[in-house]
Amino acid sequence: MIFLDNIGVTYQDGTIALENISLQFFPGEFTVLLGSSGAGKSTLLRCLNFLTIPTKGQVRVEGIGTLDNPTTLKKHRQKTGMIFQQHQLIPRQTALKNVLIGRLAYHSTLRSFFPLPKIDQIIALDCLERVGLLNKALTPVKQLSGGQQQRVGIARALAQQPRFLLADEPVASLDPGTSHKILANLKKICQEDGLGAVISLHQIDLALDYGDRIIGLANGTILFDSHPSNIHTEQLAGLYQHSPSMKTV
Repeated sequence: MIFLDNIGVTYQDGTIALENISLQFFPGEFTVLLGSSGAGKSTLLRCLNFLTIPTKGQVRVEGIGTLDNPTTLKKHRQKTGMIFQQHQLIPRQTALKNVLIGRLAYHSTLRSFFPLPKIDQIIALDCLERVGLLNKALTPVKQLSGGQQQRVGIARALAQQPRFLLADEPVASLDPGTSHKILANLKKICQEDGLGAVISLHQIDLALDYGDRIIGLANGTILFDSHPSNIHTEQLAGLYQHSPSMKTV
């Protein structure tokens, strides 16, 4: 499990991005962070692997400890895959080479300058197969569609053999049909492997269709945290009635 204990994030200009957030994230649970732009979803998500360092509170990982320790943070990041909105791929490299980047955390810096062992290539190819792109393994990612590039990003995260997957607005730039395919595939993989997943979204329909748990955010605070079947229309509407602008001190 990942524990957030009274987390707050205040930027240097005084902007309060998150305020007094305490949550637990569980293995095998597909959690959606839902809210409008500026609600604090991405900041919260990035606190889970310290891409954003909280200015208040602690992030703890069961069996590892708090993430303010460099050794602990390295162990946690090794087992926490990250999927980005803009893919963060190397366009000129093949899909396979991009997925192999997910294996670098298991090797020294010096070792990464040489071709990775055969077992890593087998793992990477298996990950591409799981997202339906094995036939594109040797294709440069710049030749792939946006949906295919996002699937390469998912395969790269899976190549880490993670315990948790974090995805920051993974379908924001995709059409509705492709968005459903991406999320359905991602949830299926998480269920098969027992992975915990935390996904930030702003589309209510996608959150209701795929979330095992939805955490509604506005102005850096939690409005609700519940199973989709227990969330009322008024609560969902409330997410977008609150001003999306962050507070300042």
